[in-house]
Amino acid sequence: MWKDFKKFAIRGNVIDLAVAVIIGGAFGKIVTSFVNDVIMPLIGILLGKVDFKSLKWVLESAVGDQPEVAVYYGNFIQNVVDFVIIAFVIFIMIRLIEKVKAKPETAPAEPPKPTEEVVLLGEIRDLLRAKK
Repeated sequence: MWKDFKKFAIRGNVIDLAVAVIIGGAFGKIVTSFVNDVIMPLIGILLGKVDFKSLKWVLESAVGDQPEVAVYYGNFIQNVVDFVIIAFVIFIMIRLIEKVKAKPETAPAEPPKPTEEVVLLGEIRDLLRAKK
């Protein structure tokens, strides 16, 4: 059982997947920071100085020690923008990878060699042209 697990863990696909997950996590953090720190403030300014993090729908106000109950739809909007940007970048990356991996166009197959009869007829034709 240990040998089977070892073969599975050392396979190239598993290692590639692990690297992809780690890089994907780091890339997700970069995109989240880009959206939260660059995109959303710009959109907020364009929409009248709106801070999306503070957008919420209060269902129940805070009472004493009990915190308020609210739906934070501003955070949801930020997460949707995160997703759209990540999906778009992954789409572009996959298209680039597919172009790189695209099979090179194969040269057209050589036409079949002419038969001996055709070669002889061509030689006869060339001799007759030369006599004229």
